[in-house]
Amino acid sequence: MAKSPSERIDELRRLIEDANHRYYVLDDASIPDAEYDALMRELEALEAAHPDLVTADSPTRTVGTRPDAGFAEVRHAIPMLSLANAFEDPQGGDDDRIRYREVAEFERRIEDRLGTRAPRFSVEPKLDGLAISLRYEDGVFVQGATRGDGATGEDVTANLRQVRAVPLRLRNTGAPPPALLEVRGEVYMPRREFEAWNARALERNERLLANPRNGAAGSLRQLDPAVTRRRPLAFFAYGIGAVDGLELPETHSETLALLRGYGFPVAAEVDTATGFDGLITYYRRIGALRDALPYDIDGVVYKLDRYDQQRTLGFVSRAPRWALAHKYPAQEQATQLRAIEIQIGRTGAATPVARLEPVQVAGVTVTNATLHNADQIARLDVREGDSVIVRRAGDVIPEIVRVIDERRPAGTVPWTMPEACPVCGSDLVREEGEAVFRCTGGLACAAQRREALRHFASRRALDIEGLGEKQADALVEYGFVESLADLYALDVADLVRMKVAMDAATAADLLQLVDDSRGALSLDASTRAALAQEPPQWRRAEFLRAHLAVDTGSGRVATKWAENLVAGIHASRRTTLPRFLFALGIPHLGETTAKTLATWLGSLDFIRTTPALLLQALPDIGGEVARSIATFFEQPGNVAVVDALLAAGVVFEDEGTPDPGLHERLDLAHLLSTLPVNKLGGKSAERLGQTYGTLAALLRANPSGWTGAGLSAAGAGNLQAYLADDDARAALFAAGEAMERLLAAAPVTTRQGAGPLDGKTVVLTGTLASMTRDEAGARLEALGAKISGSVSKKTDFVVAGEAAGSKLAKAEALGVEVWDEARLVAFLERGHE
Repeated sequence: MAKSPSERIDELRRLIEDANHRYYVLDDASIPDAEYDALMRELEALEAAHPDLVTADSPTRTVGTRPDAGFAEVRHAIPMLSLANAFEDPQGGDDDRIRYREVAEFERRIEDRLGTRAPRFSVEPKLDGLAISLRYEDGVFVQGATRGDGATGEDVTANLRQVRAVPLRLRNTGAPPPALLEVRGEVYMPRREFEAWNARALERNERLLANPRNGAAGSLRQLDPAVTRRRPLAFFAYGIGAVDGLELPETHSETLALLRGYGFPVAAEVDTATGFDGLITYYRRIGALRDALPYDIDGVVYKLDRYDQQRTLGFVSRAPRWALAHKYPAQEQATQLRAIEIQIGRTGAATPVARLEPVQVAGVTVTNATLHNADQIARLDVREGDSVIVRRAGDVIPEIVRVIDERRPAGTVPWTMPEACPVCGSDLVREEGEAVFRCTGGLACAAQRREALRHFASRRALDIEGLGEKQADALVEYGFVESLADLYALDVADLVRMKVAMDAATAADLLQLVDDSRGALSLDASTRAALAQEPPQWRRAEFLRAHLAVDTGSGRVATKWAENLVAGIHASRRTTLPRFLFALGIPHLGETTAKTLATWLGSLDFIRTTPALLLQALPDIGGEVARSIATFFEQPGNVAVVDALLAAGVVFEDEGTPDPGLHERLDLAHLLSTLPVNKLGGKSAERLGQTYGTLAALLRANPSGWTGAGLSAAGAGNLQAYLADDDARAALFAAGEAMERLLAAAPVTTRQGAGPLDGKTVVLTGTLASMTRDEAGARLEALGAKISGSVSKKTDFVVAGEAAGSKLAKAEALGVEVWDEARLVAFLERGHE
């Protein structure tokens, strides 16, 4: 049943008052601006139709909400009133006086009251921040306050002193400063600083700021000014309040120039305009700049420029008759969240994406929005079916900034990250300390195919000459490479077809290329007819192979580049094990770690079957890297791709047996020391290892026996609880079996004599004249050195060539020894110091 006007007015007042409290007091807007404006306009229309229902405390008669008890109250000498709003009517077509009817009526009323045509206005952007008043006595800043309810605000003087753009003293203009000057303006958070702040918050898994306006309001109303100081706030002046001891100019535009002279920042986009046409021209000009402005705006403001004309028009209730805020389409809107889906990026990052009920935001239809990561979803408590507020500002990807809790449907449940990649089915894992989940199926995941191929062919990996990023992307896009092993099945004709597809953006382009090829390319009649319909499959390798004939022997198609690339692909079949491991793109596995794996484990077979518990025994391989390597080779898709590469003829020139040094590193004590068991440290593991010798003997004992061997009672209890878990026990058994296989394959002979740089960590930086850095690194490694990419206290020395930069500076700061090229060359010629 429809509500009576009285009931609807009461309901609207409650909704608006609640929104005001959330916005002005709690700094946590519950509804988007567009929805708030719609409620206010509906209330204004009902009160205009039923004047007997108007009350003095109606939201249409006030500005906001009284200040919070956390700050002292400040009574404004002159009320800080709000402005009437005007909105664009998209149904107005090309007739500006219909499309912008409220602006036309505003300008017409002014003309009628003043008896003049085309009055002059001061025009400015309407910043989306927090309105404040700054009080200066004898040129010194003494008090700052928020607008509050227009009559009374909050004393935030201490916080405003932290805003660098707020002058603490008026600049000397050559005349004595006024006894009193009250400057009004907007504190805001610049868009770039807002985005940088949120990017850092995401990295630290902290709460994001909903939007720049909330960021500014929340920052300025911190009880601790030190918190405000850390926030990137700025300020623009846009007017004045009480004045004593200063003769003001005759116009508002001249007053803004005066404020600039006193040292106040004023928006560069401030201007003047004449008549209705001038106002709309300015509105459109700023609208075109809106996305590029360094700050958020939600409209423009028109003010009669002459103060005598302002006084003639006066005020109505809560707004001046001589000013108007002309709003742009809102950058925040409410809509419903249909579903949360996972999108896999090119590096495997799993990003939650919200599928939305379509909604117009800032003039664009939005159907999807980013949710950043699982932590952000948990912070917002976003659930499928929720009503949410979506924000889109400029070119920023739309995002959900808050949930409208009171509209949550019954039966919704908290969202959780799925366990498997939606593209390839591999595990989604989240490493300790990271906010992002990642797909572990790097080689088998279609979403990561481009990046995998680029990396595989790169110079430090298999170094396939002629296969750059552009070619790699095209091979994937046109379907010629769906698995890395597909590379080795390509022929010259395939590459020419791919090049043709690259040159043809559409089926029409393809037909034109064929026609222009002087017969070197051909399509049969049925294929030409099919292409006229432009079927989407024309870009796939199957279509191109089946229907595009390529005459590579006619000389009319350039094929030398394709022949060279096929030769380069063929040559890459013979490589080294470290290069192949690095080429696989295993997370956290760099060139140095790849060399460590190859040196110590000897063969790909041992590397891919050695569990993480054992990998941690190798030099400089910690738990996170070990888990990443083992997880990669546990994924069936990755295993299938590696097997296919081997079947395609990839061979390693340097495979051998495991290093004899494994006999010194792998034993029961090592296995136990890697277990996540509290109170089972290195010394306790050594005692158990010496007592039992083998894993089987340890497991035949009981906690009392372990205690007798030197393990504390707490440690024995924790070890017993760990082994009671079937999965943990199975993993330990698997590690034990793998250890036995490795030790059986590793020669028992002692290791060869250590090189002169054995155990030394070296960093290369700058340009060397006599050799490349890679060559220098290889020669140092042959002498036992470990080459690192970063300088730390553990670095033994840095080799600095020409134009050495930050690494050299860091080495000098840490007191690390630095060699020049002459010393390096002399050392390499001797092979020792």
